[in-house]
Amino acid sequence: MMIHEITALAGKYKSRKRIGRGPGSGKGKRSGRGQKGAGSRSGNSRRFQFEGGQMPYFRRLPKFGFSNANFRVHFWLVNLRQIVAHPDFQKGGEINQETLIASGLVRDDSRNIKILGDLPEGADKLSLKLNVSVNRVTDAARELIVAAGGSVTETGTRRDLVRGVDRNSDDRSPKNQTKKAKKRAFQEARAEAASRGESLRKKK
Repeated sequence: MMIHEITALAGKYKSRKRIGRGPGSGKGKRSGRGQKGAGSRSGNSRRFQFEGGQMPYFRRLPKFGFSNANFRVHFWLVNLRQIVAHPDFQKGGEINQETLIASGLVRDDSRNIKILGDLPEGADKLSLKLNVSVNRVTDAARELIVAAGGSVTETGTRRDLVRGVDRNSDDRSPKNQTKKAKKRAFQEARAEAASRGESLRKKK
């Protein structure tokens, strides 16, 4: 047979691999499944990315993509008991970023400041008149300061400004809501109305 005598049908029909037909077949005895193990049994299946038990490739890769962790708001936390015990505030006075840094209760202006409402042991009320003007003040601290004749002004964080939250008002809900947030708020309001037996519809 010469090369020019090979037709287009040559190699078109390939005989299947016949395994388990004895040692002389080249695929006898264990039929190409190796020596024991799960892979030699029938019904075995494994993920295509399985790597024999070692750490798979997709888990060896570093994580990537979007995360809100970089946008977390960090605070310097100052308790009322720290302010009361500090000699700079023995007679009360102004509590703001500058005075807290000068007194050493806050390191620098790299973070927002939050005032917490923990008092010294045995004290149930505040005896100093404090005029507080910081980013955040907890509700417990606000009640104690106002009850002692002081004032509280929350300047808010950058996130509060973006979302349109007024920290000094009774209504602290965000005014600059996204479409998704507005939809969620409407769904909550509708569910609350349904629990009262009322129906709530969107305003056109």
